[in-house]
Amino acid sequence: MRAHRDTGEFPMQPIERRRSRSLSANVVDELGKRMRIGPLRAGDKLPTEAAIMQEFGVSRTVVREALSKLQAAGMVRPQRGVGTFVVGASRAKPFHVDSTPDDSLAQAIALIELRIGLESEAAALAAQRRDASDLVATKSALDAIEAAMDQDMDTARPDYQFHLEIARASHSPHFAAVLEALGPTCVPTAFLKTADGNEEGASQALGDQVRHEHLGIYDAIAQQDVEAVRAAMRGHLVNGRERRRASQGPEAPARS
Repeated sequence: MRAHRDTGEFPMQPIERRRSRSLSANVVDELGKRMRIGPLRAGDKLPTEAAIMQEFGVSRTVVREALSKLQAAGMVRPQRGVGTFVVGASRAKPFHVDSTPDDSLAQAIALIELRIGLESEAAALAAQRRDASDLVATKSALDAIEAAMDQDMDTARPDYQFHLEIARASHSPHFAAVLEALGPTCVPTAFLKTADGNEEGASQALGDQVRHEHLGIYDAIAQQDVEAVRAAMRGHLVNGRERRRASQGPEAPARS
């Protein structure tokens, strides 16, 4: 170590350790991705250390460090004398939400609150990334909502399709996957009829408000205005939450 001080040079070991950590992180990231989306599945045996070394062009030390990290994360399990096996996928809990039409108010509100965070960001990404075909699909769903409202029909399915097309326009597949898991009943519309006895006039006013909200979302995406569409989607869903609460009458519990 004194020679390094005399010459002004620094020992290389810390740099090598940092490089090793970086290389092992690359291996962890790639193997982890294969476990999440394929081809590796729960119970599959990982390639041998030698095979991983050859594929990634790294040392055995790097491979063992990466495998140790995957084991610590609960994604793999070594079996002495046999190999290392994928276990992470088997521990993952499948995403499922029971969103049947007769859900309680609490369940309906919880679904809308999930959608507020999810769809506000999906819409913002859609404004950034949408292409011409995305706009056509979204406009088609918007027109279907209008047609259903004009004919006094249930708008749940075209409304759901509108939101789904926006999620798809984000070109980030997980947003659409969550909406597909929720299904069309996550967009209830029966509550547009009010509980105060003046259904016809109030329902028309609510319908006009929803039309305006949907059109604002579409226009902001078409204009690629990220902040405007994020605010428009959030406002639409927050308003939907309040409409859902109001539909239950004055005794509906209020939650923040």
